[in-house]
Amino acid sequence: MKGNIKELIHGDTPVLVDFYATWCGPCKMQTPILEELSTEISNKARILKIDVDKNPGIASQYQVKGVPTLILFKKGSVVWRQSGVALKEKLASLIHQHSI
Repeated sequence: MKGNIKELIHGDTPVLVDFYATWCGPCKMQTPILEELSTEISNKARILKIDVDKNPGIASQYQVKGVPTLILFKKGSVVWRQSGVALKEKLASLIHQHSI
């Protein structure tokens, strides 16, 4: 993972973090949704993917118990969190709501 997660999530731009695992079926379903979302939101938010198997300390710090877990941060605070696959429309709406 490039950079420090704490630095990234404390910025003014909302950050959607996808905690995933390469072996996880639902995570594989979430990936194309996030890729499509990324092109639509452009500079309104950042999307960060964290492999829980490669970064167990970070996953533990944010109490990730299952994958995929999506957490939306704004200025270092958790403003939304969900375990399981999330639809693009829901994520786009949340990002828009928190990027104002």
